[in-house]
Amino acid sequence: MNKFTRRKFLQTSLVGAAGLSMFPLMKGCEVAPSDRVRLGFIGLGRQAISLMNGFHQDPAVKIVAGVDVYGRKRERFEMLVREHQQEAGDSVEISTLEDYQDMLAREDVDVVVIATPDHWHAFQTMDACRAGKDIYLEKPVTFSIREGIEVSNVVRDHNVILGVGSQQRSDPYFQHAVQLVQNGRLGDLTKVNAWVGPPPDPYDLPEEQVPGDLNWDKWLGPNPYVHYNPDLNPPISLDPRQDEEFWGGWRWYKETGGGYMTDWGAHNFDIAQWALGKQDSGPVEIIPAGHNDNDYVHFIYDNGLLMANEPFTEDENFGLRFQSEDAWIEVHRGQFRASDDDLMPPPDAEVDEEEYETASPHLANFLQAIRDRRDPIAPIEVGHRSNSVGVLGNIATFLDRPVRWNPDQQRFVDDPEADEWLDREYRDGYTL
Repeated sequence: MNKFTRRKFLQTSLVGAAGLSMFPLMKGCEVAPSDRVRLGFIGLGRQAISLMNGFHQDPAVKIVAGVDVYGRKRERFEMLVREHQQEAGDSVEISTLEDYQDMLAREDVDVVVIATPDHWHAFQTMDACRAGKDIYLEKPVTFSIREGIEVSNVVRDHNVILGVGSQQRSDPYFQHAVQLVQNGRLGDLTKVNAWVGPPPDPYDLPEEQVPGDLNWDKWLGPNPYVHYNPDLNPPISLDPRQDEEFWGGWRWYKETGGGYMTDWGAHNFDIAQWALGKQDSGPVEIIPAGHNDNDYVHFIYDNGLLMANEPFTEDENFGLRFQSEDAWIEVHRGQFRASDDDLMPPPDAEVDEEEYETASPHLANFLQAIRDRRDPIAPIEVGHRSNSVGVLGNIATFLDRPVRWNPDQQRFVDDPEADEWLDREYRDGYTL
């Protein structure tokens, strides 16, 4: 894991589903009941609370249901939504459930927000499509590449509007970087650094007692069995109120997640591919760390351009650097640097750190897409292709050798061993 420690993983600071861009939410408007969008949440953990706060900024949205397999999270969510509805002078309409299928059967839920662990995403998204619900899906969109292909097809087959939670797409700094690259302002690129962090570790946490109000069997769902440890699903309390102290550790283990390679790859690989005009494609060769004198995973595109999952600042802050012979730009959340002043974003694009946590243009763009029945700024195919880059990096790492990829066929080139990693194992009783 290079210079990362497990504790650094677990203590990574919260950045909610926010951003600052061209899609302001309407505030202080009267909304007819017939125009309201009624939301149900699946997964009520740390990210769901951030999304809840963002969606609450739009008076046309009403959250009416929540689902989680952890009893205390259901209680917390219902309490917070109830408090908001009372303070807004709205009628109180919120209930929580353990089984997401029960919520999908409800006619009063228009949109489903899926913020569960990655291993559930494909199943819950496809079930929501078949139930006729529009979907806001947290990234990374799926656990495997085959799941991403299947989910993309089902979304289109059912004419569902689906937005992916890659909120950097709605951040003006990242948008400015993309425009500079696409408009040729840097000239011909020689290298891209898209630093997202390392692949996952094998699951090695000790087994501990499952909390009495956590349905561990339902939490696992389609995932092969792993024993419980509180680092996977951080405990919370309601009296006194104590929220999660760190992100759920399921992200950082190969049995339950994709590590930083997919968790942050869904952000920074996404921006890189957008800028390079490859958001409907992908790299053609993936070289893991320790090969060809690489200290980090390298991705090669069909034009020969190298994208390296490699830090480029002393503090190893996640972000992107686009480099040509004559110019460069670097962009992180809340930071932009350039070789020339005329490459800098306009002053009014500056992102305030606190606003990044609370403003919600990405959510506003999704809600407008629902009303207009059009794709949002982060549709399912883009989310799938961005996630595929991280999954490919992990596969090359697990195989410990370079692999060649055909982005058109979405298969490896003459490599049956690597193709076996396109899918994943499910527990008995679960099929995609």
